[in-house]
Amino acid sequence: MNRTRLAALTFLAVPALALGPAVAAHASTTTAPGAAPGATCNVERESNGKYHLWGVEFPNGQKVTYSGSSSGTVSTDDSGRFDVDGLSGAKFVVKTGDGMTTVTCAMVNH
Repeated sequence: MNRTRLAALTFLAVPALALGPAVAAHASTTTAPGAAPGATCNVERESNGKYHLWGVEFPNGQKVTYSGSSSGTVSTDDSGRFDVDGLSGAKFVVKTGDGMTTVTCAMVNH
């Protein structure tokens, strides 16, 4: 009777182990609590030749750091938006202060 139970447990355990990597891989793509899943940022050339960087859907009232052609830190407003004018260059990456969200900014051409 012990062999029957052991065989049944082995049969149940093997499929669960086989699912382990797939479940782990799926879990790694989920958004961590507090992250900004819809966060985006854009950059466009202003009429004076400088660049305007802005982002939306970041965590409200949190500092974000932008780096690339220029770098600095700015706070988001109550809606999760930030704006920075007068920058040099068009390539930027924005990271939240807690490091949970990193976004590469897209160039917008009008």
